[in-house]
Amino acid sequence: MEKNNRNRAAAIVLIVAGLFLLADNHISFFTVVALLFLMLGVKRVRSDSPRKGFVFLAIGLVMLFGGHFSLILAIILISLGLFYIKSRQLHRSEAYIQKQRPIDSIRWGKDPWIVRDCAIWNVIGEIQIDLTFAIFEQKETTLVLQGVIADVDIIVPEGVGVSVTASVLFGQLDVGPQKEAGVTNKIVWQSPDYEYCDQQVKLIISYIVGDIDIKIV
Repeated sequence: MEKNNRNRAAAIVLIVAGLFLLADNHISFFTVVALLFLMLGVKRVRSDSPRKGFVFLAIGLVMLFGGHFSLILAIILISLGLFYIKSRQLHRSEAYIQKQRPIDSIRWGKDPWIVRDCAIWNVIGEIQIDLTFAIFEQKETTLVLQGVIADVDIIVPEGVGVSVTASVLFGQLDVGPQKEAGVTNKIVWQSPDYEYCDQQVKLIISYIVGDIDIKIV
C-alpha cells in the first residue's frame, strides 16, 4: 500500500510539472511541422528506407528541441506520469514488470519465452513482439506500452485471444482488420473468440507519435 501511494504521488508530481511547463508554451506551426517530420520518420524507419527515416526523426527532434525544450520536457513528464497511473490501474497484482527507458529496443519472440504482465514506457522505442512461441503463465496477460515516439510490431497467433486498445496522436494504427492513419487515431478491437481462448492477451498501447502494427496470423 505504501509503495502504491508513493507511485501515485510521483505520477501526480510528474503530471503537474508537465502541465506547469505547458502553461508557459503554445503549440505553433513550427511545432506541428516538427511533429510531421517525426511521423514521417517513423513511417520510413519501418519501410524500405530506414536511413531516410532516421534522418526525418533527427530533423523533427532538432526542430522541437531547438526552440521548444520545455514543451518536450512537459510532454515527457506528463506521459510518464500517466504511464505510472495507467500501469497501476491495469495490473491488479504487484507481480508485473515495469520498465522506463528514454530509448529502448525490444525484440521478444525469436525463441520460446515466458509472457508476463508488463508495463513499458519510453521516449523513443522500437518494439517487436512475436507471441508465436510464447509460454503463458496465466490465462490473461496484460501488456501496457506507452510513451512518446515508437514503432511497434506485434504478431499474435490465431489460437491466442487478443484485446487491443491502441491510440496515437500522430501516426498510423493497423490492428487486425482495422486501419487508421493521420491525426488522433484510436482503435478498440477484440478477436471474436477472445472469451473462449485458453490464452488471452490484453494490449494497451498509447503514443504521441507512432506506427502500430498488430498482425493476427
